[in-house]
Amino acid sequence: MRLGAERTWLLYQGGISFAMALGWTLAPVFFVRDLHMSPLELVLTGTALEIGYFVFEVPTGIVADSYSRRLSVIIGLSVMGVGFVLTGLAPGVALVIAAAGLMGFGWTFRSGAEDAWLADELGVENIGPAYQRGAQVARAAALGGIGLAVGLALVGARLPIVAAGIVFVALAAGLALLMPETGFQPARRSDLGAARSLVTTGADGVRLIRATPVLVLIVGITFFQGMSGEGLDRLWEAHFLKDIGVPSLLGLDVVVWFGVIAAASLVLAFAVAQPLVSRLSRLDRGGMARVLLVLDALLIAAMLAFALAGSFVLALGAYLVTRLVRSLGGPVQAAWVNANVESSRIRATVISLTNLGDSLGESAGGPGLGVIGNVYGIRAALAAGAIALVPSIGLFGRAVRHHGAERALEEPVPAATV
Repeated sequence: MRLGAERTWLLYQGGISFAMALGWTLAPVFFVRDLHMSPLELVLTGTALEIGYFVFEVPTGIVADSYSRRLSVIIGLSVMGVGFVLTGLAPGVALVIAAAGLMGFGWTFRSGAEDAWLADELGVENIGPAYQRGAQVARAAALGGIGLAVGLALVGARLPIVAAGIVFVALAAGLALLMPETGFQPARRSDLGAARSLVTTGADGVRLIRATPVLVLIVGITFFQGMSGEGLDRLWEAHFLKDIGVPSLLGLDVVVWFGVIAAASLVLAFAVAQPLVSRLSRLDRGGMARVLLVLDALLIAAMLAFALAGSFVLALGAYLVTRLVRSLGGPVQAAWVNANVESSRIRATVISLTNLGDSLGESAGGPGLGVIGNVYGIRAALAAGAIALVPSIGLFGRAVRHHGAERALEEPVPAATV
């Protein structure tokens, strides 16, 4: 039995968000408090994930375009599940970093394939509402994941991470039974061998990006977003624990506070971001580019405020603003990228290629931010991460000047269709 495409998307988004919230909400507390990881080691965990992502992103995107986007998603979830289990069982830093690399490899099977699958099944013109409804389900599921993570962490810090791995594998098994794939047309030629067909599909994607200036801009934007976000994503909990201090909450364990912070950010996103995303989804490509420029400017300000905050209340407020801005920008940017890829046959490959900008930014900038954190402190690393986002403002400005969708320099002819 197969579910409809939109119901499958909602199940997928809910399952992913539940598992991610369960596994990652309190994992950094485990890393800092139990494994005593330094700022550099925390960032290197993210770097390992991004290296795995960077190395395999394009090959797995090509596989998704050439064979099956459904199969690609299922493989990705299974590999990520194994990575989470290994992380939860890790006796020290080395295995945590290795497991992060494995999760990066698993993530590449999902990246590009899930968005391309949705566009094929529903049509590009209908994915905006689907993204919106998926985000609503994801936030509700994440709240459940946060609650379970706190409950399990009070028993043992490793438990929620291992449990998340089990959920990922179970979700993969469920999708193997329920996920449809009716709109997919393989982007490989019957007269070419499998390896040559994969290379041809990859070349088509590269050709399209090089011939479409707005896609080049997107790669640059995601590069600086990745570089900037790596510091915040890996160091914000350590900033609260080591620099700011976490007040006692009715005498409960510190993991409860982090559960409250995670839940508050989700509730804020649901109450504020969801209605705004509903309106932003009706914008044209130029409008989306303008909105994304403003959101990146707000994100820089909020990140600097978080880095420099001297009290828990100020730091908490600034951090919640960063999460809110990100929850607004994510769906809009995904829709903007999809709107600028008109060829369905190589959509996953092109999305994978643009996502490499984010991965390269995190891999290139992360270790530097970790070194800054070790030498000058976590505040300095977070501030440097905020400053690293500044060039994206100029790139968004160029996109706005061209109405969010510069015309291709030449019309690329996909070799797979010749």
